Amino acid sequence: MVPADDAQNLPPEGPVRVTVAQGRLVSVRLADTRGGEVPGSLSADGTGWTPDGPLPLATAFTLDAVAEDDQGLRAVQHTDFSTMAPLHTFVAFFTPEDGSTVGVGMPVSLRFSRPIADRAAVERAITVTTDPPVEVAAHWFGGQRLDFRPQEYWAPGTRVTVALRLKDVQGAPGEFGTQNKDVRFTVGRAQVSTVDLDAHTLTVRAGQGGKTVRTLKVSGGDARHTTYRGVLVVSEKYKVTRMNSQTVGMGDEYDIKDVPHAMRLTNSGTFLHGNYWASPSVFGTANTSHGCIGLADVKGGASGETPAGWLFEHTIQGDVFEVRASAGDVVPPNNGLNGWNLPWAQWVAGSALQSGASPSVAPAAGSAASTSPAPAPSPSPVPSASPSPAPSASRSASPSPAPFVSRSPSPSPTVSPTASP
Repeated sequence: MVPADDAQNLPPEGPVRVTVAQGRLVSVRLADTRGGEVPGSLSADGTGWTPDGPLPLATAFTLDAVAEDDQGLRAVQHTDFSTMAPLHTFVAFFTPEDGSTVGVGMPVSLRFSRPIADRAAVERAITVTTDPPVEVAAHWFGGQRLDFRPQEYWAPGTRVTVALRLKDVQGAPGEFGTQNKDVRFTVGRAQVSTVDLDAHTLTVRAGQGGKTVRTLKVSGGDARHTTYRGVLVVSEKYKVTRMNSQTVGMGDEYDIKDVPHAMRLTNSGTFLHGNYWASPSVFGTANTSHGCIGLADVKGGASGETPAGWLFEHTIQGDVFEVRASAGDVVPPNNGLNGWNLPWAQWVAGSALQSGASPSVAPAAGSAASTSPAPAPSPSPVPSASPSPAPSASRSASPSPAPFVSRSPSPSPTVSPTASP
């Protein structure tokens, strides 16, 4: 019988086993101090027994076995032991929030508090189920982020359950998970909008057929600070936030303390936001920002009547903006919730449970791997701009970057209002 009596600090994977040299095992019982029995399996010849999986950490156990030989004589053996307490633990911060309603582009995104070495073990401990059923695949972005998504945007009304069974799962040597939790969210209405930066328009499209609801005038990044192209998903919303150029290595170019109606599109700081300091004439005619997408607005973020205010009130976390332009890099799939910019085959290959899989790293800007978004039930993302303007019509928790961080927001109000929105 292994381990020896009074053994301590046993790893969760053991070894724990019972064997008999002559005869066969009649019964084996492994239980914790509260009487909870641990399931195990008997060998085909009845001479060996092992538990079915790793044991809980920091737990005392009793192991009792009865064996019988060919003459009917029985022997009983007993041992007490305890498993090790974890030296370090990890948790998963999750997006979206439990109980939330999200847009059709919202992936399941998990960020781990410590680097994960055994990605397969951690991935096996997480399941994503949906109603109605749809295939969902996992993809690792390095050792601390794991995302799940379907091949195409979620169907409206889909109910998603994320089961985290990370307690006592060893993510790296001496580091164990602590969570057993279910996270549930619902996919709301479909809204997949198109931003055409060559035409300087943003067309809001709703429903599975992509019916045009409204077309708004915008101003994107200038020639030196082009806006990311591709599929960009709203991860956060702020009625008012601060944007400071020092946070993105742009020196003292701007520090706007009250940017209204800001919606985050990337972790590096790309936002779609209101702009009250630029000349109204730039919207719909010129790209003049440091990379964000701006719409006309008023100071304070209180009005829902401005273009930016209206869009803010009609957008939820997980809504999609498909950005098209003749210039600019395609957004890296790990910059924000933008994994849709990986083709499905490449996405699936990023699972640790796929043969030969390896974690994804951000493709080089404009690389082939990052220029083919997955197909979508709404308008398919097209990286280049359409030849003519869009037709007119009458947001484990996952820790986010500070709201004032911006890759390329609009410039400070002290800059000439026609220089950049």
